[in-house]
Amino acid sequence: MTTAELIAPAARRPVTSQHLWGRVGIYAFLFAMALFFLLPLYVMLVTSLKTMDEIRLGQIFALPAQITFEPWVTAWSSACTGLDCTGLRVGFWNSVEILVPSVVLSILLGALNGYALSFWKVRGANVLFACLLLGAFMPYQVFIYPLVRFYAQIGIYGSLPGIVLTHVIFGMPVMTLLFRNYYSALPSELFKAARIDGAGFWAIFISIVLPMSVPITIVAVIMQVTAIWNDFLLGLVFAGRENLPMTVQLNNIVNTTTGERAYNVNMAATILTSLVPLAVYLASGRWFVRGIASGAVKG
Repeated sequence: MTTAELIAPAARRPVTSQHLWGRVGIYAFLFAMALFFLLPLYVMLVTSLKTMDEIRLGQIFALPAQITFEPWVTAWSSACTGLDCTGLRVGFWNSVEILVPSVVLSILLGALNGYALSFWKVRGANVLFACLLLGAFMPYQVFIYPLVRFYAQIGIYGSLPGIVLTHVIFGMPVMTLLFRNYYSALPSELFKAARIDGAGFWAIFISIVLPMSVPITIVAVIMQVTAIWNDFLLGLVFAGRENLPMTVQLNNIVNTTTGERAYNVNMAATILTSLVPLAVYLASGRWFVRGIASGAVKG
């Protein structure tokens, strides 16, 4: 009897009631968790589409009787962030200017460090890696005051280069750990063969390692975009008044107490602020799982 014949009866075995109820329980749990996380988003969305007269009725779960996009327009272009009533659009472009160089530099340096620590036996590499890991788990508040004093002395405090450098510094430990684990799973024979053919450090990194790093790079992009775009503390301290990111502008809009509190504008501004990381994740979510899995097991 062949292996296929032995396996076939098991494949045709009927589903028992125990398995059926277990599957129902799993789907019920997943549905409850999805409802738990999506319910606040639903409330925010329907509130942002209501007029203030309808919001005062207190029916937060009810669909809007008359949909209006005026709160979204106000949140984007004319909501007051303190004394400045220009909405979130200025903060959005500030966040973009901060995000792009911070993501590119932190990922590039993390990939370079991970490559060096994985394939090149640098003296003191283990000590360096331990220091990077220590920096990854220390709270930001420990470094804020020393960095403020240092940036002020070299003249970049409150500037765009200052906040970009800060995000690169704080993102490098996690990026190094991520790429090091991924590169450790790559076949070392490929690296050794390239060295035998005469390829050096940069030739191997650019021609061989980087083209093989697409899955983990997408993971790194999602992580860095989410962390940098959603950052509030570092942007508030290091960006300066002219470069405040979108999250700081959102805080100013929500906490403005002059006149009536416009809950529909606040909800619209909150959703607008979260659209970029949400769009990045939805566009490359399957690559995120694939990249994490590919670096998790030595193959």
